[in-house]
Amino acid sequence: MNVIAEHEQVWVASLQDQPGALANKLLVLADAGADLGFIIARRAPEHPGTGVVFVTPLRGDREIEAATEEGFTATTHLHSVRVEGMNEPGIAARVALKMGQAGLNLRGFSGATLGTQFVLHLAFDTAEDAEKAIALLQQ
Repeated sequence: MNVIAEHEQVWVASLQDQPGALANKLLVLADAGADLGFIIARRAPEHPGTGVVFVTPLRGDREIEAATEEGFTATTHLHSVRVEGMNEPGIAARVALKMGQAGLNLRGFSGATLGTQFVLHLAFDTAEDAEKAIALLQQ
């Protein structure tokens, strides 16, 4: 598999489940110069009226300071790996299969294609599992 696999630090913040709440959080990051590669936002059904947003990457003091002031924290319980390469039919299935065959349980799995490229974001419960995944994918 000819892919780039690397650790990515994920940042998380809660938000109100109301129009504009997500935009406000993202605008603060944009104003600080953040060039986000991945965003997931969803409601938090276990806490009615709220939601959660996950973003990556944040780089540099200015972005991190703005994120922290806006309520973002670097996750310590979610260990994420970004995988990218040339898209081809079945690539996501092959990556998932490789993780399963190695005994690595995926906490989360998201992916997209853009033109001829794909990007996957794999989430694991431990840093050790994330590192093992990176080593497997770079073989």
